Amino acid sequence: MYVAIRRYQVDPGSVDEVTRQVLEGFIPIIKDAPGFLEYYALDAGDGVIAAVSVFEDQSGAEESSRMAADWVRQNLSSLIPNPPEITAGRVGAHELNLTKLATRKVTE
Repeated sequence: MYVAIRRYQVDPGSVDEVTRQVLEGFIPIIKDAPGFLEYYALDAGDGVIAAVSVFEDQSGAEESSRMAADWVRQNLSSLIPNPPEITAGRVGAHELNLTKLATRKVTE
């Protein structure tokens, strides 16, 4: 399993708009990428949005960053003018609480 984490700096007043556009525009694209497992976008505070993409293999994680760069350039260049800080790599350790995940109610 491989993860790509991208940190974007935006105007703090733009966080909700960027998140909305990601939900409506980028997630439908990335979820169909080969090896896709999970995607999270979070408000990290102070105008930082972090995106976490989880893939089965390294090529998927790397492709997710290319996909994100293309999508941001085409759709959010006025709100995200600078490239993100990217951290990517193979997951060395992880754990899931399947009991809680199975009973969790997803909210938006």
